[in-house]
Amino acid sequence: MTWPKAILFDLDGTLADSAPDIADALNLVLREQGLKEFSLKAVTSMVGGGVPLLIERALKTLGESAGNDRIGSLVNRFLEIYTPRAAEKTMLFPGAREVLEAYHGEGVRLGVCTNKPEAVSNMILEALDVAHLFGVVIGGDTLPVKKPDPAPLIAAFGVLECDVAQCLMVGDSGVDAQAARAAGIAVLLVTFGYTQTPVHELDSDGLVDSFSALPGAIKSLRNERLRS
Repeated sequence: MTWPKAILFDLDGTLADSAPDIADALNLVLREQGLKEFSLKAVTSMVGGGVPLLIERALKTLGESAGNDRIGSLVNRFLEIYTPRAAEKTMLFPGAREVLEAYHGEGVRLGVCTNKPEAVSNMILEALDVAHLFGVVIGGDTLPVKKPDPAPLIAAFGVLECDVAQCLMVGDSGVDAQAARAAGIAVLLVTFGYTQTPVHELDSDGLVDSFSALPGAIKSLRNERLRS
């Protein structure tokens, strides 16, 4: 049994530690508004779900009004600041490059499904020198909907020409787990990412503490499928 034939990865908090660049951009936006800035740890806890949700969470935490017009304006300003510097401090998590290259070399089709805008996601992957390993990148603005809606995952697997039964999602949050479950695919969650809910409380097929542990977790899932 050859499984999985394709693997989709979330970006922020799964493949890449992007919180430092996100925090810098968010704090500059807040500083321009005369608002209190956040620590890196605080910003990390707000990441997940896309930029509008990040801005909304920040405003609400500060006790500020979070109407759609204000959020929209601050989202635009955030992207103006963040886009040109999105890869200044962002790094792949340890072992990610080696795992990606190994699966790519074995012929497993790889993709990225993130709620970050598609153009910025591609820029980060290029800067990290892994863009060539992915057959598809679906961002939060690629489709009219984003995770936890399953449509982005289904669209990605369509581009990769892989039946959902032969696919796997690797993420770090409830958004990833919910999207995978709705799409009807297996999902593994990393424990070192960005999540509002403790990862062990989320519905997944397993947890991995490092990228070096990912192949073993995938092998275990493959063996379970063989036995069932």
